[in-house]
Amino acid sequence: MAEWVPIAEVAQHEGEEVTVKGWLYHRTDKGKLKFLMIRDGTGLIQGVMFKKNVPEAAWEAADHLTQESSIIVTGRVRADQRAPGGYELDVSDLEVVHRAELDYPIQPKEHGVGFLLQHRHLWIRSPRQAAILRIRATVKRAICDWLDSHGFVNVDTPILTPAAVEGTTTLFEVDYFGEPAYLTQSGQLYNEATIFALGKVYCFGPTFRAEKSKTRRHLTEFWMVEPEMAYATLEDVMEVTEQMVSHVVRVVLERHRHDLEARLKRNVSRLERVEPPFPRISYDEAVALLHRKGFEDFPWGEDFGAPHETAISEEFEKPVFVYHYPTQCKAFYMEEVPGRPEVCRSVDLLAPEGYGEIVGGGQRAFSLELLERRLEEHNLPREAYEWYLDLRRYGSVPHAGFGLGLERTIAWICGLDHVRETIAFPRMLERMYP
Repeated sequence: MAEWVPIAEVAQHEGEEVTVKGWLYHRTDKGKLKFLMIRDGTGLIQGVMFKKNVPEAAWEAADHLTQESSIIVTGRVRADQRAPGGYELDVSDLEVVHRAELDYPIQPKEHGVGFLLQHRHLWIRSPRQAAILRIRATVKRAICDWLDSHGFVNVDTPILTPAAVEGTTTLFEVDYFGEPAYLTQSGQLYNEATIFALGKVYCFGPTFRAEKSKTRRHLTEFWMVEPEMAYATLEDVMEVTEQMVSHVVRVVLERHRHDLEARLKRNVSRLERVEPPFPRISYDEAVALLHRKGFEDFPWGEDFGAPHETAISEEFEKPVFVYHYPTQCKAFYMEEVPGRPEVCRSVDLLAPEGYGEIVGGGQRAFSLELLERRLEEHNLPREAYEWYLDLRRYGSVPHAGFGLGLERTIAWICGLDHVRETIAFPRMLERMYP
């Protein structure tokens, strides 16, 4: 019996008879010749079926194949530069595992985004969507590999929390045995506790923001990786960020260049420029840049919106750091800039090509007094943060960290118009199905 081989590995079996197990992407009939495009999750291959070369039962079965029927195909691997992936399968036998119903909703034609999202469970079978999900898996693995190899310890932080991290207006509240609890906005506060035990840590998981936003950059449920470091500064955050992000881009280029170029039509030359060091400008310099570029009415003290981030980033070929934001537009836990309490030791990393902020971070408040004052200024309930204040009572050290949004990063690397394609089942303001 022929060896079962993933389509991605058929090149290693040129001239050999192999078996491919997958699904029919589409079929073309030309008399006594059939062309079967087969996919198996690792790639696509065309099976060329001559009537004289297969059992009659196999030919008859192929006559009735429908799109997305599950099939097992046996044949000899043959090199052909015109074929997808450079190889074809000269079919010698075919077995139908399941004949799909005739009315498969997604046909090889244009569909509206709303229709595709309603059928997301089927849309992910398309070569483009499968390519994005493969790249997502590689991005996650590359991030973990880099952090693991640089002394960071992966620590799992709670999904259910008693308090806000990024502000009380974007919390999803749930009932926790009669008490209010919230889906996590971030694992950062808990990471700040674990650095006192482990030095350098990171969490990686889903986070939730009840933002009523319909922009191409927002999901209500998204994934973040959040490294945190003891005895670290804002400058350490920028160095770690640029090293990690550059590594991720290099790995994706190495493993998925074909997917990027052929499936996603990505201009990879832009990604090839993503190497340290990244440019760094202050918030003050960024505001001055915006004023020169036609945003004269942008006031000092506000956070940047999508148009502002795009205008800033288009001045640079690489991701750009913007640091020292106004204290009033950042979270309560940021350290002050010495001599300028109106400015905090914060930083955002803006991706090029208009993809906006992919990383936010900074140096955390060091003193108990500053943190107590900030909680009061933000009208946050002190009792919910007593454990967090303890971190400033017992061995406080300068520390810093950041959060990288996985979906925005993938959208940038893949060159996508919207983050909804970067996760298998996106959760958005008006969509929670399927």
